[in-house]
Amino acid sequence: MQVRFSIREIDFFERDVRLRMPFRFGVVTLTSAPQAFVRARIALEDGKEAAGAAAEMLVPKWFDKDPALSNEPEHRSAARLAGAGARRLPRRRREHRVRPLDRQLRSANRDRGDARPDSLTACYGPALIDRALLDALCRALGVSFYEAIRTNLPGIAAPGWQADLTAFDMDDFLSQLSPSKTIAARHTVGLLDPVTAVEKKINDGLPETLDEAVARYGHRWFKLKVGGDAKADVERLVAIAAVLDRNEEPYQATLDGNEQYANAAGALELWRRIRAEPRLKRLASSIAFIEQPVNRQHALSADVSALAEEKPVIIDESDDSLEAFPRARRLGYTGVSSKTCKGFYKSLLNAARCRLWNREEGAVRYFMSGEDLTIQAGLALQQDLALVSLLGLTHVERNGHHYVNGNGGAAAS
Repeated sequence: MQVRFSIREIDFFERDVRLRMPFRFGVVTLTSAPQAFVRARIALEDGKEAAGAAAEMLVPKWFDKDPALSNEPEHRSAARLAGAGARRLPRRRREHRVRPLDRQLRSANRDRGDARPDSLTACYGPALIDRALLDALCRALGVSFYEAIRTNLPGIAAPGWQADLTAFDMDDFLSQLSPSKTIAARHTVGLLDPVTAVEKKINDGLPETLDEAVARYGHRWFKLKVGGDAKADVERLVAIAAVLDRNEEPYQATLDGNEQYANAAGALELWRRIRAEPRLKRLASSIAFIEQPVNRQHALSADVSALAEEKPVIIDESDDSLEAFPRARRLGYTGVSSKTCKGFYKSLLNAARCRLWNREEGAVRYFMSGEDLTIQAGLALQQDLALVSLLGLTHVERNGHHYVNGNGGAAAS
C-alpha cells in the first residue's frame, strides 16, 4: 500500500533533564542533558491531517567522544543538524510516500557544512523526524505501529535501496514479526554507581546502590560498564559480582566498553583477566556478549575474531551508517545494537540481516541487542519498547528510570 502525504510543519522543542545521580560511561560523567522533541504535522491526499511526535535525549560525549569538544556545542550541533535536515526536505512537491528518510536528510545535513557533523550526530535528527512522521501517519490512518510495520507501510528496503537485501523478502519478514508480551529490563551499572550502602550519597528514597536496585526491581539482567583499565575494571567487577552472586537465582550480564579500549588486544586482555579471576567465575559465565569495547577510530579496521571466539562482540557507537553492520560482520562481530537515536528503520534492516545471515550459515550467530540512551519516561520509552518488542528481543537496557526521577523534573503542563 502506497500512502502519499504532505508535510505541513515540523517543530523542535527541548527540555532540560537533571539526573538524580551522576552517570559515568566512557569519558563523560553525565549530571544533566537536554531532551529533544519533534512534532510533525502531515496531511493525506484526502485532506485529513494528523500530528505525530518523537523524543530523545541529547547525551554529550556519546555521539562524539572528542574530549576537545565541550558538551554544549555537541548537543547544539545535533539540534541544528536536525533542523537543517527538516528545512531541506523537498517541499516543492510537498508529497512523500513515508519511507526511510535517513539518507536524504543526512545528505542534506552534510551539504550544509555544519560544525562537526559526525555520522552519529548526523543520524540523530533524521531518526527523530522518521519516528514523528510515521507516528503521524499511523494516527492519520488509525493503525498501530505494529500493523504499520507488519504491512510494510513505510516501504522498507525497496528494490535497489540496500544491495545486500535485494533478494531478501522484506515484506514476508516484516509480516512475521510479533511483539513480545514480556521483556526483561537490563539494569545499567555505571562507572560511578554505588554498589553497596557504604557508597550511598543521595538517600532520596529511590534505589541507589546495586543491591537496592536488585531488591526493589528484581533485576536478573545487568549491563556492566568498564573503563579501559583492565586491572581497575576487574576490581570493579569483583565488587559487583559480590552483590550479584548473593542471589541463588541465575542472572545474566553484558559488558559495555563504550569504546574505552584502544584495540581488540586490550579488550581480549580484559576478558582473559576476568576469566582467570576466581571471584568472577560465576559472573564470567553469565556474560552474554561484549559491547563496543574498541574506540570507533579502530573498531572497524581490525579483526576481533580472537575476542569473539571467547564471547560474542557487538557494535554500538560504530553503527553509524546502514552499511556498518555488514562491514563489522567481516571483522568478526556478530551483533549490533538497536537504539532509537540511530534510527528505527536501521534496526529493522539489521534485524532482517540477522535473519538472512543466520539462514545462510545454518546457525543462530547474528543477533540484535536493545540499548538505551538514557531514555526518559513517556513518549521516548513507549516508542523504544514498541520497537524492541516487535524485534522479538528478550531483554533491553533500561537506565532512564534509575538515573532520573521519572517525570519529576518535567513541567506540570
